[in-house]
Amino acid sequence: MTIKVFGHKAPDTDSTGSPIAWAWYLNDVKGTPAKPCLLGEPNTEAAFVIEHWGLDKPEIISDVEEGEDVVVVDTNNPAELPSGINAANVIQIIDHHKLTGGIETKGPIDITMRPLACTATILYDLMGDDVAKAPRGIKGAMLSCILSDTLEFRSPTTTDHDRAVCDALASDLGIDMHELAEKMFEAKSDVSAFTDAELLRMDSKEYPVDGTSFRVSVLETTAPKMVLDRKASLMSSMEEVAKEDGVDQVLLFVIDILKEEATLLVPNDLVKGVAEKSFDTTVEGDTVVLPGVMSRKKQIIPSLKV
Repeated sequence: MTIKVFGHKAPDTDSTGSPIAWAWYLNDVKGTPAKPCLLGEPNTEAAFVIEHWGLDKPEIISDVEEGEDVVVVDTNNPAELPSGINAANVIQIIDHHKLTGGIETKGPIDITMRPLACTATILYDLMGDDVAKAPRGIKGAMLSCILSDTLEFRSPTTTDHDRAVCDALASDLGIDMHELAEKMFEAKSDVSAFTDAELLRMDSKEYPVDGTSFRVSVLETTAPKMVLDRKASLMSSMEEVAKEDGVDQVLLFVIDILKEEATLLVPNDLVKGVAEKSFDTTVEGDTVVLPGVMSRKKQIIPSLKV
């Protein structure tokens, strides 16, 4: 049986590139049939990475079958996985997020969770000397994943080891990683073709906070004006998206990669209260700027209060 390797819903670069890299390793190094899959269309940056490195776009799947062998990367949260995940045979989890719980397995499995900025950094370590066997596209995908998740080392999740792995991969590939990152961020920033609902779901995760359920969305961009010019329509779309997705409220943080700050849209008193309690700020108007806030995982989610 061919193992399906996939990350979370609303695939970003790490949840696109890491399944590709790990499926290559299982197939070509370990001799274990495996294929990468996506749980939705990749975002614009991830799509750029696929094209830039000449990779095949993985199959998009909506669910998994009972007893099907799967490897989960870049998440351990059942809310971000297919509804049938607990009926599948999860044989491995590789992740860099906090332990959420809720995944049931058929037996003991191989779990690797490390406090690094990116799943691809963990994959690089697990591959060891076999990284040398990887095709150029696989090495490029791993480098791109780390540059994306660290926002080219601007994110507070960045570790010295993430930097070292990027240096090693960029040297091996003979490329300027700053130029690559600029192209990636430019691709990520072009959101003109997306509807408001698509933007609100593009890079989002569901989290409960003190009995209130949130869809916490981030848009990382070098052109925040493109998003903030649409704030009125985005805020008016939040209610319908929340209703359709079964959450109480959508929180949208627009991350300015260059200024290293976040702007939170404030459509109502609930979000105003969350902003003021969570980030020790005063809200005046329908947005609030949060200096230095760059990471949902390390700065936003742990701070949320209702």
